Amino acid sequence: MLKQGDVAPEFTVQDSEGKTHRLSDYRGKNVVLWFYPKADTPGCTAEGCSFRDHKTQYEAKGTVILGISFDTPAENQAFSQKFGFNFPLLCDVDRKVGLAYGAADDASAPNARRVGVVIGPDGRIKEWHAKVDARAFPQEALSRLQ
Repeated sequence: MLKQGDVAPEFTVQDSEGKTHRLSDYRGKNVVLWFYPKADTPGCTAEGCSFRDHKTQYEAKGTVILGISFDTPAENQAFSQKFGFNFPLLCDVDRKVGLAYGAADDASAPNARRVGVVIGPDGRIKEWHAKVDARAFPQEALSRLQ
């Protein structure tokens, strides 16, 4: 399992517009990875919008928020439109990124784990949380960022 100080596993995924994102693209910034096992999993919908609500505060701290789901680009696009997300929802349909970060092994399970990871500008994990509280994590992570 990942722990504080580990080098964050690199990844390459697409967003809902088909643009490729790599973790290394955000080098030099704090990065919050917010895993949605699936957008329609209970508890993985409106609660995550609190990242949207705090987006300006995260940006002021030089922090990028990346939501990662096991859905397709089209499903992520519909989810983003429905809830008014304005940060990238990245598509991990083969689940390799999710598995690397310990997010979930069965995206359809009702108890699929939400995972929050905070990666520092040096590319190392500052925080790694399994089974995070979907409502509280965005504000908690923000309060701990330097």
